[in-house]
Amino acid sequence: MPIRRRTLQQIQHSLRQGELTCLDLVRSYLDKIAGQQDLNAYVEVFDDEALKRAEELDLIFKSGERPMGALWGAVFSIKDVISISGHQLTAGSKILEGYKALYSATAVERILLQDAIIIGRVNCDEFAMGSDNETSVYGPVKNALDPTRIPGGSSGGSAVSVQSGTCLLSLGSDTGGSVRQPASFCDLIGFKPSYGRISRHGLIAYGSSFDQIGIIGYDMDAIKLSYEIMQGPDDFDGTLIPSNQKSSILPDAGPKLRIAYISDALTHDGLHPEIARSFESFTELLKTEGHEVTTVAFDLLEYLIPCYYVLTAAEASSNLSRYDGIRYGYRAADLKQLDEMYTKSRTEGFGSEVKRRILLGTFVLSVGYYDAYFAKAQKIRRLIKEQFESWTSQFDAIILPMTPTTAWKIGSGKSPVEIYLADIYSVLANLVGAAAMSIPLGYDDEKLPFGLQILSATYAEDRLFFIADHMRNLQQRR
Repeated sequence: MPIRRRTLQQIQHSLRQGELTCLDLVRSYLDKIAGQQDLNAYVEVFDDEALKRAEELDLIFKSGERPMGALWGAVFSIKDVISISGHQLTAGSKILEGYKALYSATAVERILLQDAIIIGRVNCDEFAMGSDNETSVYGPVKNALDPTRIPGGSSGGSAVSVQSGTCLLSLGSDTGGSVRQPASFCDLIGFKPSYGRISRHGLIAYGSSFDQIGIIGYDMDAIKLSYEIMQGPDDFDGTLIPSNQKSSILPDAGPKLRIAYISDALTHDGLHPEIARSFESFTELLKTEGHEVTTVAFDLLEYLIPCYYVLTAAEASSNLSRYDGIRYGYRAADLKQLDEMYTKSRTEGFGSEVKRRILLGTFVLSVGYYDAYFAKAQKIRRLIKEQFESWTSQFDAIILPMTPTTAWKIGSGKSPVEIYLADIYSVLANLVGAAAMSIPLGYDDEKLPFGLQILSATYAEDRLFFIADHMRNLQQRR
C-alpha cells in the first residue's frame, strides 16, 4: 500500500513492527514534493529539519526511553498563516516578505509535543482572502487531479499537499469555508471546529470573530485525534471556551439520526445539477437506513454572503491596519513624507483582493455608513444564529452541499462577486461559530469531486465526528 494511502494507525503499526522508520517516511514524502513542484503547493520545504526530527524520533523509539506520542508517524504541512518559530511567515503576501516567526502557534506546539513532524509551509490565498488560491504572491496552486483547475481556497496549498501524497495531514485556517471548500474540490475531508475550540494564538488574523484553525486529510481518525490534541484552553487566547464544555456523544449502537437539510439550498440558481442529484440521492439513502431526514426553510439564505463579507471585510480592515511598512514587513523606498510612505508601502505590498476588502471594510465602518451596513449585518448575524440554534435543538446535524460547483479553471476570469457567491453554503458555519466538516460525496461528468457538508451544534464536535464517520462509511458502501 502506498505510504500516502496509509492511515495513521497503519503507519504506526509499520513503525512498531520495524517495517518502516520515520526517516523512510519523511524521505518518501520529500521525494514526492520534489517530483511535484509544478503544483506550487509548498512555499518552503523543511528538508533538513524534518529529516533530523525523523532521525531523533527513530532513536527515541529504538532506545525505548519514553512512550511515543499519539501523533508519532504523522507528517503535517502548515498553511502560511500559522506561525512556526524560526521560519518565514508571509500569509502569501509581499507585505510580509522576509518576516520570520518569533514563536510557534499553540496548535503547532501541541502537535509537536505528540511527536508530529512538520515537513513544510504551504501556499495560500493572500491573508487567507480567496476561494481559489489564485491571490497568493507565490502564484496559484494547481489541483493535482487536474492541474488546469484551482484546488479551492484559501487553504489550497494545504489540500494539495495531502491530495498529492506529500504529507498525511495539513493545518489550515477556515474563515468562511477555507478548509472545507478546498477539501471538497480535492476529494478530501476538511474539518472546522467550533469557534473557541482551538487557540488562534499564532494564526495571522483576517476576521477575528470568524477565523479558526482547521485540518485537512483523508484519515478521519487522524483528523479527530489531531483536533483533540490541539483543542483546549490557552493563556494566549481569551476567546477559548472552558475545557469542561462538553457535547453529548451519540451511542455507538448506530442510533436513528435526526437530519435536516435546507430546502432553499437545493433550488439555488448556481447549483450544479450533478451535485443536486447526488445530494438528493444521499438523503434517500439515509432514509432507507432508517434515519429521519427533514427539510427546513431558511428565509435568510440570500443574506448569508452579504452579511459575511460586510463583517469579515470590516474586521480585515482593522486587523490589516498594522501592516504599514514601519513596524514590520515590506517598506517602499524611503520617501520624505510619512503619509506617502504609508500609502506606497501598502499599495505595493498588498494584492488586489486584499485591497478590495480593506476598502470595503473601511467603507462599512465609516461615519454615515456604520449603521446602514456593519450594524445591520451584526443584527442579521444574530438572526441567523438564532435560526441555526433552533434547528440544532431539534436535529442531530444539518447537511448541505459543500459548494455549488466543482473546481473551475485557473484564470477563468470569474469576477470577485461570482467567486464570493461560490461561498453560499460554506459561510453559515462561521457566521454561527458551529463545528462543520466536508466529506467526499461524488464526482461530476468530468470526474471532478465535490463534497457533502455536515454541521453540528456549536461545541458538539464529538457528535459531528460520530455522524460524519457514519455518513462517510455509508457513502463508501454506495
